[in-house]
Amino acid sequence: MTSDGTRHIARCVGNGNWVVSWLPGRTLSAPQAVTAMTIASAVATGGADGAGELDAAAAELGLTGREAVFLVAVEDHDYQTQRPRPRR
Repeated sequence: MTSDGTRHIARCVGNGNWVVSWLPGRTLSAPQAVTAMTIASAVATGGADGAGELDAAAAELGLTGREAVFLVAVEDHDYQTQRPRPRR
């Protein structure tokens, strides 16, 4: 799952489980992954309609709005580009 508004991505890892680039180490349901991508896009584009909306969405992931904004910013890597494999 990708978004035009952010470089963050979500990937299905099977059995209805998803991982999201700004939440490393966590496995989410499909609806939670959509919420996570919505948050990442809103943070990247300034599209959140206030702290209350962001807090409500982040609460679905067990986070506060501030925590979500911080994690989106800290984990802001370009996940969509291929990294060269190390030479052996």
